[in-house]
Amino acid sequence: MNWDRIERLLGKDVLNYLHTQTVGIIGLGSGGSFVAVSLAMSGIGRFILVDDDIFDAANVVRHTADLRDVGRPKVEAVADLIRQRNARAEVRTITGRIEDHLDLLPEMDLVVAGVDGEGPKYKINEVCLEHGRTAVYAGVYERGEGGDVCIIYPEEGPCYACWAEHLREGLVDPGPDGEEELDYGMIGPDGTLAAEPGLWLHVVRIAATQADFALNRLLVDTDAHRELPANTVILANTPLEIYEGRITPPYGAEWVSVPRNPDCLVCGHRHQSVTESPAQVSLDDLASLGNITFESDEHQDESEK
Repeated sequence: MNWDRIERLLGKDVLNYLHTQTVGIIGLGSGGSFVAVSLAMSGIGRFILVDDDIFDAANVVRHTADLRDVGRPKVEAVADLIRQRNARAEVRTITGRIEDHLDLLPEMDLVVAGVDGEGPKYKINEVCLEHGRTAVYAGVYERGEGGDVCIIYPEEGPCYACWAEHLREGLVDPGPDGEEELDYGMIGPDGTLAAEPGLWLHVVRIAATQADFALNRLLVDTDAHRELPANTVILANTPLEIYEGRITPPYGAEWVSVPRNPDCLVCGHRHQSVTESPAQVSLDDLASLGNITFESDEHQDESEK
């Protein structure tokens, strides 16, 4: 395969470095599958793919896989797509839920969360904090009207529990003057995103940003790295009232710096006084932070991301 153009952009040493990096992608629905293929085409050499779902005919119009993959595990379909784009890539596939394979997270240099359910995201957050792994999360709003992408660093800023407490309830004060609030019409009463995304082209705009966040993080010690203005970007695919009283036009975006909550049960001082390990905090405790309901017994359809 000819990597000349990417090598000219990033440099041979950087491209060789990316080939040694392991990216874990948890959730291979429409968004996660796009991230996986995009990173493979950017030179990432090692992947761990985790998803428990089977590719269905209904997924075809909103997924990187196609009719040839109907009936196969999504991880296997996406693994083949990665190898077709990056023949030297090493791909490990796990057909299962991440809650049953949390021991894989320390093997990942970077974690990409492509699941919809808040419960799995909280578990990913706990283990990433414990093992010092950066994670990139994304969400698509109902009907594909927009979406958000955030990067959570284990050593600084908020953890995902802090972030969700602000963003998933639609209340945050990102401005220095303390006057602007986010206004989400698509957040449900349980604090989660309504799972009704629209066209794939609207989903992949969010997914492309998530992939770019991930790649940029891996380039942190290189000249190709770009400093981001904040830890979260909110994208509008249609006219969207991201800030109350102000419409962000189609293709517009707003950056938001979500702060750390010093009383967070996972990463804050209150947690430090109660327990020694993030893994010891229960999901019920976390749910109390953001008025979130976890449905542990129901299958999360990652194809609807």
